[in-house]
Amino acid sequence: MSPSNAQAGDISVLVTGAGGPAAIAVLKSLRNDPSVGLIAADMDGWAAGLYLVPPAARAVIPAGAAPEFAELLLARCLELGVDVVIPTVDSELRPLAAARTAFAQAGVQLMLAPQRALELTLDKLALARVCASVVRVPRTEPLDEAVHPDSWTYPVIVKPRTGSGSRDISMVMSAEELKNMEPSADFIVQEYLPGEEYSIDVLSDTSGRVVAGVPRIRARVDSGVSVAGRSLHDRELEQFGANVATAVGLTYISNVQVRRNRESQPALLEVNPRAPGAMPLTVASGVDMPRLALDAMRGHPLPEHAEFCEKAMVRFLEERFLDLSEVIETAA
Repeated sequence: MSPSNAQAGDISVLVTGAGGPAAIAVLKSLRNDPSVGLIAADMDGWAAGLYLVPPAARAVIPAGAAPEFAELLLARCLELGVDVVIPTVDSELRPLAAARTAFAQAGVQLMLAPQRALELTLDKLALARVCASVVRVPRTEPLDEAVHPDSWTYPVIVKPRTGSGSRDISMVMSAEELKNMEPSADFIVQEYLPGEEYSIDVLSDTSGRVVAGVPRIRARVDSGVSVAGRSLHDRELEQFGANVATAVGLTYISNVQVRRNRESQPALLEVNPRAPGAMPLTVASGVDMPRLALDAMRGHPLPEHAEFCEKAMVRFLEERFLDLSEVIETAA
């Protein structure tokens, strides 16, 4: 650990994606632990989360899609004396998984799900096939030459097999419209789920044992981020999240997204193998998943089960004013 971070805590933790709500949620959680020294990292010097930590604890790193991402991040970790990296950006997960050995040999731990779990959650078709035997899954097929448009009930959803957010997702209203789409093994066709949507935040220990599942209603969503919602006790949804996490083999923090079908039954949408952006609601509900996940990494025993209370959340913008000398200039 570098001298500056040793003063801040016993363990130095670097959180990536500091411009996003997931990273900011993790930073806000862990800053309450006096044994943790925090470093915020992002590809953009204007990322808001960078300015939640002192200037010496701010790092600019390449984008996750950059070929040199993992190598340069490891070098930065060694320079700053980092003990643990918590990635919060999907594009970083595969490069970091490929570099696990290099990070481990350098003494840097990654809060990252096992390889199989990552491959399943980052491929929506593979995820649907694996989970079909344990939870309800909407009909899901590749958008290839074998697709039969006349066999579907419309509308249907067409979306990329990989990636997050709403980019390149479309609602197809008829068989004729689906027939006119270019076949691509990179896309899937999925049954449309018209009911209420939920996110289930799941905490697992290092062996994959599920410690907590906290369902949330996404009452208001802006650009894919929940800006209002509430946690709720629903044993069916809690068990749903636990079953998915166990089937996939997830560890630490994950997020299971669910929507009700035409019969009002919960069905699987997708899984994020990382902390979600609405994590503050789960923390406020009584399960501080970032701190508990870090405890698990440090070898501390987790409770058999972590209970929570129902809370509601609304979000608003908050300004942070800086001296001009603090701003980290990066290329546009």
